[in-house]
Amino acid sequence: MNKKLAAALSGGAVLVLTLSGCGDDSDDKVNDWAKKVCDQVQPQLQKIANANAAIQEQTADNSKPADVQKTDSAAFQQISQAYKALGAAVDSAGPPPVDDGETTQKEAVKELNASSTAYANLRTKVDALDTGDQAKFADGLKGIADELNKISTNGDQALKKLQSGKVGTAMSKQKGCQKPTASTSPAAAPPAAASDEASESASPTPSKAEKE
Repeated sequence: MNKKLAAALSGGAVLVLTLSGCGDDSDDKVNDWAKKVCDQVQPQLQKIANANAAIQEQTADNSKPADVQKTDSAAFQQISQAYKALGAAVDSAGPPPVDDGETTQKEAVKELNASSTAYANLRTKVDALDTGDQAKFADGLKGIADELNKISTNGDQALKKLQSGKVGTAMSKQKGCQKPTASTSPAAAPPAAASDEASESASPTPSKAEKE
């Protein structure tokens, strides 16, 4: 019953996961900016990958609604906090040293914060689902998956702009901005455990860069 949700989540647009720049036309200032952002980004991308993996593990048809609810709720909380920290990372790095860099940065931060809020809202909706009625619960998950698809496909224009041109090329060369593999089978952080940015940088575990 969780398969559609897992598919929607794995298809989500996340900062710098779509980067595929190559070449060496970016200058030192742009490279320095990219490094500043990407060094902070990696732990958050890792959290998102781990949360996605946790949801994937609860896709069996015989998964109990209560278990699915608990896993999805924790995963959405984790993703929400990660997006908030991504926004803080882009914000604290300052505008990229390119034309219209300040506007691009502000719009990207705005979108990341909006995504954080959207995932927090999904967590609230998951928590409100009736686990006592499997059919109703499955319908509720379908609705959440539909919302997740909207989050994934709408409102990422500023992120795409941030990932284009010299800035995108510079970011794509940074290991921290490359897609991580889920490290373990995370039970995802306990809901409302640590709060926001402070906890987000607490896990500097290096992870392997992978395809995509």
